[in-house]
Amino acid sequence: MAKESPVLVIGEALVDVVHQEGRVAEHVGGSPANVAFGLGRLQHDVTLAAWWAKDERGDRIATSCRRANVKVSPGSDGAARTSVANAEIDPAGKATYQFDLSWQLPELPAPGSVAHVHTGSIGATLEPGGSQVVEALRANADSATISYDPNARPTLMGSAGAVLGRVEEIIALCDVVKSSDEDIEWLYPDQSVADVMRHWLRLGPSLTVVTRGGEGAYVAVASDDAIVEVQPRRVDVVDTVGAGDSFMAGLISGLLDADYLGGPDARQALQRARLADVMPAIDRAVITSSTTVSKAGAYAPTRDEL
Repeated sequence: MAKESPVLVIGEALVDVVHQEGRVAEHVGGSPANVAFGLGRLQHDVTLAAWWAKDERGDRIATSCRRANVKVSPGSDGAARTSVANAEIDPAGKATYQFDLSWQLPELPAPGSVAHVHTGSIGATLEPGGSQVVEALRANADSATISYDPNARPTLMGSAGAVLGRVEEIIALCDVVKSSDEDIEWLYPDQSVADVMRHWLRLGPSLTVVTRGGEGAYVAVASDDAIVEVQPRRVDVVDTVGAGDSFMAGLISGLLDADYLGGPDARQALQRARLADVMPAIDRAVITSSTTVSKAGAYAPTRDEL
């Protein structure tokens, strides 16, 4: 059973309308929501602060929260309509997205009442909610650890130059940053993954992880100059919807269980951690995400499955 370290996840919850091989299916999603569901299924005390409507799709999001043991911040159902992401799945299982959404913050728990805050993707950049997210992170920075996944969506975010300042502003507030090699290629087209990871560590985080789809991941910590390559776990892929979010949930879960996230003392421990110290959390992230891609949609595995 996970330790009681209350986690707040801030960001979008929406419905993925998935188009694949002539079929259409709807799944509840949104990067931060998927992370919250993953943490809830892994038995963590997690609250989601999101923005959906009191309509049929919004009711499905609320039901998904209950099923994943995720609490909801008051007012998260205050939107005029529930946001939608149209996902096209190619023959290799890769998803590309088009969005119809709005975003602002509902009421949040008081600073000091949560031990860890996670945010990412559209909710960290799309206004008016994006600026509110930064304010919330600053308000919790002294009492809680912070994680972030840029999870870039160029069709909504515009140019990389338009959002890079916000991305780095949030990274500077973080303890952990997880990204994908595709996001780095978009945000920093003229830089190597290794150079970007070291740049991010200099901004403030203690741990950076870059996922590489089916090729595994790179891991770096502030206390060590090395960057470690982590091998993937081979599975039969159904689709990649939610794979990065599942990796993020597994990573946060492992770090919480190891007392490397969850408040000021955990932050200090993570600052001192060596690469070998964080590898069990990386292993959990790899296993969690590989389980997700073996299922349809943003499937969130339980501890028993892991």
